[in-house]
Amino acid sequence: MSEKPKAPPTAYPADELKAQDQEGSKGLDAVLEPGANWTQLEFWDDEGTSPYLKDYEGRGLLKDKAVLITGGDSGIGRSVAVLMAREGADVSFVYLPEEEEDAQWTKKAIEKAGRKVHLMALDITSEENCKKAVDEHVKTFGKLNVLVNNSAMQEICQDLKDIDLGTVEKTFRTNILSMFAMTKFALPHMKRGSSIVNSCSVAAYMGNPQLVDYSSTKGAIATFTRSLAQQQAPKGIRVNAVAPGIIWTPLQPATKNNPPEAMDSLGVAEAPLQRPGMPIEVAVAYVFLASPMGSYFTGEVIHGTGGIEMQG
Repeated sequence: MSEKPKAPPTAYPADELKAQDQEGSKGLDAVLEPGANWTQLEFWDDEGTSPYLKDYEGRGLLKDKAVLITGGDSGIGRSVAVLMAREGADVSFVYLPEEEEDAQWTKKAIEKAGRKVHLMALDITSEENCKKAVDEHVKTFGKLNVLVNNSAMQEICQDLKDIDLGTVEKTFRTNILSMFAMTKFALPHMKRGSSIVNSCSVAAYMGNPQLVDYSSTKGAIATFTRSLAQQQAPKGIRVNAVAPGIIWTPLQPATKNNPPEAMDSLGVAEAPLQRPGMPIEVAVAYVFLASPMGSYFTGEVIHGTGGIEMQG
């Protein structure tokens, strides 16, 4: 086995990453080791030699807004939920029943920020559940200002001749068809100044030979975002996306056919910053796009890749 690449000093040290396996599960932050960082940003001293972490502080950018997030229990979705709560928003989020442990952690973090939270254990591959999620959110908070379409799944397949078409269909239902449904039911409740932020991926632009179906859904999300933005712009509803690169989330160890040892050097050789990103490092882009700071952004995809070059 080749020697693990040595990453530069950082407050998110890549040399602490460990092999781990959640294959076949939905993936839990609760058992991710080391844990991800959802709320702390990296700072450096004046000499540039001592990185340290400092907690994200809200500035009221989303004061009294109501936010609905799919996949808000863990990973990037969790960070987005907590940061938006710190910016003054009340939050509903959707998650799968088997992710209850993660969901409860996120609930407590939102409440600690002084905001209200509503949990919905729903499988949004069902159109009925997408409508239920929107209806419950509006019933709870009376309005819907921000929709974050974040739920996703992926399974590795080395050769398309071996791909399970049932898995392909499930991937499309989870990643893009649910996005159509959530957005369809959300839009009647959205007004001028509302915004939608979708989770895209580096795979939409680079492709991934092991994740052909997943990459295809992310390419569809980029086009969905641009097209919907043009449609909704006259109404003053902005639609954008964030395309993360390699991020330290439970999606990685839970990916079917992804070997446990792939986690101990995740992103180190692939990204010029020589480490995986932490959820908060891309979650801040969602806050920007949802807030008044992003008022002239629509149809955009912000890339958070640690320096990985993307085309298009």
